Amino acid sequence: MRRICVFCGSSSGGDPVHTEAAAALGTLLAERGIGLVYGGGNVGLMGTVADAVLAAGGEVIGVIPEHLVRAEVAHHDVTELRIVEDMHERKATMASLSDAFLALPGGIGTLEELFEIWTWAQLGLHTKPVGVIDVDGYYSKLAEFVDHMVETGFLNTPSREIVRIDPDPEKLLAAFDTHAEVPINKWDT
Repeated sequence: MRRICVFCGSSSGGDPVHTEAAAALGTLLAERGIGLVYGGGNVGLMGTVADAVLAAGGEVIGVIPEHLVRAEVAHHDVTELRIVEDMHERKATMASLSDAFLALPGGIGTLEELFEIWTWAQLGLHTKPVGVIDVDGYYSKLAEFVDHMVETGFLNTPSREIVRIDPDPEKLLAAFDTHAEVPINKWDT
């Protein structure tokens, strides 16, 4: 695995545990020789994870739309900063550069990125692993709701199993290493 895309907040949230988790993930990626692909900002958890990768000697590729360069304060100290036209190009570029995807805590943008990449996997557009780092229970209610979608018949079990949710990033990376790139039969329930 050469690079992992990390979706996370341009805010740090209200609890330092989120910033600590972002820094720990960045260090872990660099120590494992895995490059970071992310949204290109130097603020919030985005900036924290990028700075941690850089501090540990790792590669960081930021992808940011022109209109967010000023608003998010683009991180110009990354290994490579790709400035793209819009959000659609940003997500497509991040996906093409990445071998897997992880989500740290974030807001609606993080959820949108996570759900889009999950949907792309469900539709068979990619077979790359997807994981969610459940920092201090941040995603526990989301996991409950997704399980509720399965229980009520709106999501099948193979589609639910595309995304692994765990508080331990090392367990997620280990699962990524053994990930079988076999397209799921997305329409069977």
